[in-house]
Amino acid sequence: YKQDEGEAKAALNMGFLKILNNLDKYKTSVPFEAWIRRIMINTIIDEFRKNKKERELIAYNSFEKVEQYAHHVDYNEADKLFDAEEIELFIKELPPVSQKVFNLYVIDGYTHKEVAAMLDISVGTSKWHVSFARQQLKAKIYTALNTSKTMKG
Repeated sequence: YKQDEGEAKAALNMGFLKILNNLDKYKTSVPFEAWIRRIMINTIIDEFRKNKKERELIAYNSFEKVEQYAHHVDYNEADKLFDAEEIELFIKELPPVSQKVFNLYVIDGYTHKEVAAMLDISVGTSKWHVSFARQQLKAKIYTALNTSKTMKG
C-alpha cells in the first residue's frame, strides 16, 4: 500500500499499536487473523483519508499510450520468469491511488462498492483505477518479457 519503505514501516507500526491498544476489544468469535487484517487495512485507509494531498498525485494517463503494449503476452512465460517480489515491485510503481485501489480490489478481495466507500471515491473511479492498474501492469510485464528475450537472444 505504500511506495516508500519507511512509510510502509510506519503504517505497519501504527497498525500494530492499534492492535495492541485494542486487544481487550477482540472477540473470540472472530478469527484473530481476520481481526488483525481489518485493523491493518482500516489503519491504512484512515491514513489515506487524512492525507488528502496524496489524491493530487493521481496520474491520469491516456490508455492510448498503454495500448501499444497490448500485444499478446505469454503469461505462462511471465509466470516462469517473475517471482512474487518482482510483481510486487511492478505494483509499487503504480500511481499511489491506483495502487491502493488495485490492492484492495485484487489482492484483498473487496468489491468496487466497498473500495469506493473506504476511499471516499465513486464506484466508477474504483473500476477505472483497477483497469488502469491492470493495463500498466500488462505493459510492464510485456516490456520486461521483451527485455529478457533480447538479453537471452
